[in-house]
Amino acid sequence: MQIHFLSPAQSSATTRARLIAPDAMPADLDPVLAAGAKASRFAGKAGQLFEGFVVRGDATVRAVLLGMGASGKERAASLEKAGAALTAKYLTSGETVVAVDVSGADLTGEDVASFLLGARLRGWRWDTYRTTQKEEQKVSLTTIEVVGAPEGTEAAWAQASAIAQGVEFTRELVTEPANILYPESFVARAQARYEGTGLVVRVLDVEEMTRLGMGALLGVAQGSVRSARILVIQWNGGEAGAAPVAFVGKGVTFDTGGISLKQPGGMEDMKWDMGGAGAVAGTMLSLALRGAKANVVGICGLVENMPDGNAQRPGDVVTSMSGQTIEVINTDAEGRLVLCDALTFVQREFKPRLVVDLATLTGAIIASLAHEYAGLFSNDDTLSAGLTAAGNAVGDRLWRMPMGPAYDKMIDSPIADMKNIGGKFGGSITAAQFLERFIEKGTPWAHLDIAGMVWADKAGATWDKGATGYGVRLLDRFIRDTAE
Repeated sequence: MQIHFLSPAQSSATTRARLIAPDAMPADLDPVLAAGAKASRFAGKAGQLFEGFVVRGDATVRAVLLGMGASGKERAASLEKAGAALTAKYLTSGETVVAVDVSGADLTGEDVASFLLGARLRGWRWDTYRTTQKEEQKVSLTTIEVVGAPEGTEAAWAQASAIAQGVEFTRELVTEPANILYPESFVARAQARYEGTGLVVRVLDVEEMTRLGMGALLGVAQGSVRSARILVIQWNGGEAGAAPVAFVGKGVTFDTGGISLKQPGGMEDMKWDMGGAGAVAGTMLSLALRGAKANVVGICGLVENMPDGNAQRPGDVVTSMSGQTIEVINTDAEGRLVLCDALTFVQREFKPRLVVDLATLTGAIIASLAHEYAGLFSNDDTLSAGLTAAGNAVGDRLWRMPMGPAYDKMIDSPIADMKNIGGKFGGSITAAQFLERFIEKGTPWAHLDIAGMVWADKAGATWDKGATGYGVRLLDRFIRDTAE
């Protein structure tokens, strides 16, 4: 979606919207439009929308009133909701351009950027494979014209647009089917998207991972004809030589469960089991596009988990890059096997000042938190608080979960250093305990179990059904708050 900034005289759009504060109908509003809004109980609440038609000279104009919600700490979220409501209403309406007059709304440039961010995010669609859509189902809205924007809006939108592009890239990766997006094509798509951004990319192939001793990650991949990859993405926008922040993402591009095969119903959803890697890839794009003043490294561990005759078996013992051995009790607990080698690699290679991993790791976290929060597990209170605050600020919410020695004992193995599942109960916690065993002493670390957040079965405030792009805004805000 294109965003243009114009003066009132430059806009010729026949659909025109105004932002309305709660219970503050403008005095210059057309009386018929004002009466219709009142009769419809329009009160300026966030995301509330009323439309009517008015005559302007010789033209009939579709007039839209958009509620922008109350001021205060919820202002940004309310304005995003208002922008999203506008896009949702007119995305397939036949209108190609909507003008939004913000001149009388008492907004800052950052406020308008929040509105536009909501509008753009809600307008994202992936119609690549749709060939039989009726005309009324096709996206028509291509442009939002902003009229009367306050000083600083274009600079604020440049920053917000970088976030939007990162979220959109993550949604694209998560949405693509597994016959199109697999470890090698994930890497190729990222490399193409990063061209000219200043991001430095390195790719580890099977030969190099074997040399490094990544037996846990490679064990997951050995049943697939798709070769595993690790994608390393560096952004060096901070002080030269300063230790980076590390983001590590689980990238299982399709998860059958391996020999521990999943039930057929819903298995098609497992194309999005790479949502953690998708979030890391999108975040790194956003950081580069907005020129973040921080050093950040993103690691995507990319595999496909298949039940081939060469697939690893329940009961196999693998040796991780750290040297620790793992008894594989369940091949469907594969994400932690991918992450443990990626975590060891990033700590040894980059000596980061802190590590955050993201993974669609367990169904247990959905049982605990539904689709409202991602689970947060951490060995550091300051890091946990920073992530929680960042999530609350942008709507990518986190809920901290417990950890401790009693849970850690549940993954002890009788024949190896550990096993990859802990039993019937506390599955998301024992998964986090597993990962913590690969964190070097003194390294602040957080694990985000985002299994319930990367895909939505119904539309949300700023996304349609499907990929949400969860994690990009969270990580970007965390970098803004703590590293810049």
